[in-house]
Amino acid sequence: MSVFSFLSKSKNENLDKGLEKTKKSVFSKISKAIAGKSKVDAEVLDNLEEVLVSSDVGVSTTLKIIERIEDRVSRDKYIGTSELNSILKEEIAKLFQENTKEKYAGFDLEGIKTPYVIMVVGVNGVGKTTTIGKLAYHFKAAGKSVILGAADTFRAAAVDQLIIWSERVGVPVVSQGMGADPASVAFDTLKSAVANNADVIIIDTAGRLHNKINLMNELTKIKAVMQKVIPGAPHEILLILDASTGQNAIEQARQFTAATKVNALALTKLDGTAKGGVAIGISDQFNIPVKYIGIGEQMEDLQIFDRFKYVDTLFNN
Repeated sequence: MSVFSFLSKSKNENLDKGLEKTKKSVFSKISKAIAGKSKVDAEVLDNLEEVLVSSDVGVSTTLKIIERIEDRVSRDKYIGTSELNSILKEEIAKLFQENTKEKYAGFDLEGIKTPYVIMVVGVNGVGKTTTIGKLAYHFKAAGKSVILGAADTFRAAAVDQLIIWSERVGVPVVSQGMGADPASVAFDTLKSAVANNADVIIIDTAGRLHNKINLMNELTKIKAVMQKVIPGAPHEILLILDASTGQNAIEQARQFTAATKVNALALTKLDGTAKGGVAIGISDQFNIPVKYIGIGEQMEDLQIFDRFKYVDTLFNN
């Protein structure tokens, strides 16, 4: 077995373990939904609708999936309940494909011009700083030079945590301390990155949602300042969401996408929840790709999201 096939197998095993709670919950509910039934009929579809909604797929996305299965039942006339998992897998994979046209470069950023600037947004407590640290680790492991910017100056703890992560990973961080102007921190970070030929710049930002106008103004100001140093920056506005909060994560996505042009999502804490179905609903409702998933506490447990492996893992018994 080659090193690469071993690493691939390890990632698949980690994903299977990370989605274990969601998988068990979904299979258990589907089993109850089809109990005593040999074919997919109106009652099974009603039960399946309830399963998907209760698995945090979301109402609108659930209705879309049910409608597609209804079309298949109408077309094929007879579909056995034993086929339901494979049909669900196919339809959900199609949804992901419709909402994710691009294929991501790996952490080596093959084919992507550097310096590559990521602005990270998200409320406190979703694993924002931890995700930034893990991203820095992966980019560095891929041979890229990384610099962090501590622009979440609203909380002293946020700055301190990012400094700790920078030391742990072994990458530099630009910080001006609590209360500093976030845009100034971002400006200095990009200036330093350009001067030192850094490949990846990751900027942390404050996660306040109590005043959307202030948040929007702050993020707009940060982006404007970045573009003075690197035209087109930030290249990625990454929203971090805690999968364990289920529908609350969808509400956060709604508010942040209204405040700024989010173009990538990271779902954290998938390993600790049975609400992993939220990845399906978020991707579909906002037409924003899930780019990263967190499935454990180790550095390696942040993975680039593979929609096909996700669906395979979730619906393969």
